[in-house]
Amino acid sequence: MTHQQRFKQPVVDSDDGDGQRGRDSVIIEYDVPSVMRDGVTLRANIFRPNTAGQYPTVLVRTPYDKNVQQPEMDPALWARRGFQVIIQDTRGRFASEGRWEPFLFEAQDGYDSVEWAASLPTSNGAVGMAGASYCGNVQWLAAGAQPPPLAAIAPTFSWSDARDGLLSRGGALELGLALYWAVENGFDVIARSVKSEVEADSRGELLRREWDQLAERGYWELPVNDVAILRRHGIPTLTGIRPIDDDRVADVSTVEHRNVTVPVFHTGGWYDIFLGGTLRNFTAMRALGHQSRLMVGPWSHDVHRDPIGQRRFGMLASMDGAPSHPQGDWTEAQCDWFSAHLAPEEVESQEAAPIRIFVMGRNYWRDEQEWPPERAIRQRWYLLPDGDLRPKTPLDADADVEFEYDPARPVPTIGGHGVPVNDYTAGPFDQTAIESRGDVLVFSSAPLVADLEVTGEIRVVLWASSSAPSTDWVARLCDVHPDGRSFNICDGICRADAADGWRRYEIDLWATSNVFLAGHRLRVHVTSSSFPRWDRNLNTGNQLRAEYHVAAQRIGVGGARASYLDLPVIEQDSA
Repeated sequence: MTHQQRFKQPVVDSDDGDGQRGRDSVIIEYDVPSVMRDGVTLRANIFRPNTAGQYPTVLVRTPYDKNVQQPEMDPALWARRGFQVIIQDTRGRFASEGRWEPFLFEAQDGYDSVEWAASLPTSNGAVGMAGASYCGNVQWLAAGAQPPPLAAIAPTFSWSDARDGLLSRGGALELGLALYWAVENGFDVIARSVKSEVEADSRGELLRREWDQLAERGYWELPVNDVAILRRHGIPTLTGIRPIDDDRVADVSTVEHRNVTVPVFHTGGWYDIFLGGTLRNFTAMRALGHQSRLMVGPWSHDVHRDPIGQRRFGMLASMDGAPSHPQGDWTEAQCDWFSAHLAPEEVESQEAAPIRIFVMGRNYWRDEQEWPPERAIRQRWYLLPDGDLRPKTPLDADADVEFEYDPARPVPTIGGHGVPVNDYTAGPFDQTAIESRGDVLVFSSAPLVADLEVTGEIRVVLWASSSAPSTDWVARLCDVHPDGRSFNICDGICRADAADGWRRYEIDLWATSNVFLAGHRLRVHVTSSSFPRWDRNLNTGNQLRAEYHVAAQRIGVGGARASYLDLPVIEQDSA
């Protein structure tokens, strides 16, 4: 079926959820049109209760096909709870008209779509927005335009500053995300550009084969701004058809908190690629005095139930909670949030803690009043030349350790904060396979004699020197179990553009909530790559060429150049 053949008149269907019609059944309208201010028509599916009335309306704007249910929302379930849910294809995607240019039209289209949703005869006039990832960012952009009917938003797994968590992190390109995302969205680009179904099928099959080969070919291509699979199929990247460092795209997709005045329900995951942005969005909105709620689970970007990666967190880790234990039920919390803000006269006001986090290690949900927790005590753990990691006391004498970084042999990404890039799954994974490499420095504590809770923002302060004019520094915190498995907790990267000579770097590892249990050990990795999550620093000072050099790296581990891990520790009597 070609793109032109998809369009049809709105169709009304019903879904009763249990095979029977009745008061709990849901009316579904497909391909309902709405016209934007420039004449472009966007199309949506609408789910609403099968009873006469006007309902609080939740709008989800997606580039991922409105006909494919996203794991974060079951629209029929929400409709049975009394909401009208609209799932709309964004401009240039699937059934909607226009040209696909990521981010550039989302503010104005979001404004127009909110106005349209509020004007529907089945709407009570109050509109909320929901959705994850890109569907979360479009909420921020629409809210910044301030459409009057918009009463609340609920962005899930969404970034804040596009230059620190979307397009790049610490100066390094988010290669795994950018290339995977571009190819994933390329199938609809091809379908809209061809003239026949045969051509669409053949080109789509070629793209699928090349997608499967990203780990062996695509990620390795140099220069990084000229990847053959994108050029051959005419696929836009995260920055559209523009260069990877285009300021316009970064500017338009960065959240402007001062322009957002509606209440916000923020959802994040300790292993989500946008965790840092989610936490920054929450603290920024709270600082502006706006009502905000935060919920952070042990989730990665696409896995929201136990197990996450190779760690088991129990039934409570599921995004939808556990039987007879609603504390971690994210869907219930979101429905309550929207009920309070879209139909406040119909619900009883309930005071909920502004923050709910999942404490890994002990595996339970806990309410907090502020983020980061003010009761956390900062504690330094020093990197020592013999590979020890020691609290509070650095080595007196100057000392350093060395390794070589070869861009042709980068350290492979194993788990972490990512998206499900081919062969590189996000979440906590055993890191022992890379800990034996000569280009990964490993620093481990003694086994803990008591539980140690780390909740809050984490950083590594690194004294480092390189033979290269530009290089990368990567730091990672791991939880080492008594059986030797070493699970990543969080990591970060810093691109050093003037790396020669000793310099002090602060590597932001974002945040976590994890109890390192008695008998476990803390472990820190220091290296210069995590590929393909981040692009390889070529050690030349020019990332847009194919040449690279091997760099000699030195890390200070004593005296005036003592490197350390900076942790927020929660005393057990205050947990």
